[in-house]
Amino acid sequence: MDELTKGLKNSNCYFLWVVRETEQKKLPPNFLQETSEKGLVVSWCPQLEVLAHKAVGCFMTHCGWNSTLEALSLGVPMVAMPIWTDQPTNAKFIVDVWKVGVRIKLDERGIATKEEIELCIKEVIEGERGKEMKMNSVRWKELAKEAVDEGGSSDKNIEEFVAKLVQS
Repeated sequence: MDELTKGLKNSNCYFLWVVRETEQKKLPPNFLQETSEKGLVVSWCPQLEVLAHKAVGCFMTHCGWNSTLEALSLGVPMVAMPIWTDQPTNAKFIVDVWKVGVRIKLDERGIATKEEIELCIKEVIEGERGKEMKMNSVRWKELAKEAVDEGGSSDKNIEEFVAKLVQS
């Protein structure tokens, strides 16, 4: 938590951070005051609405499948910080296959350092690779929209599924 707060603060980027109420006591004592001009810490937010907002430059995510799909389908580049189960695989897709984000590298102790967090945020928001990630993110958003639009692959699949249910 300490490294995350310092990385966010040092990035000098605006941020919205969802921290469960039970975890907020782990925030450094002056963090909220020191970042009040740039950041907002809340206990919950409507993630889809936030990710759909044009002001969002990137999404720092643990890479759960739902969050990954939401960011991908809304055209938001990601800073991947996977922890367990499917998350490392999803992070691999984010970085190496879809090319819509960067993955935070852990140090020798398994810690995401403030320097690495700051570097990754800045790379997505300000870096040359960040521009490519944004373009790729927008392309994946377009592909997702095409798939669910009338006549798209998802639309056809759901129609076929319903037709089979009705026949049974």
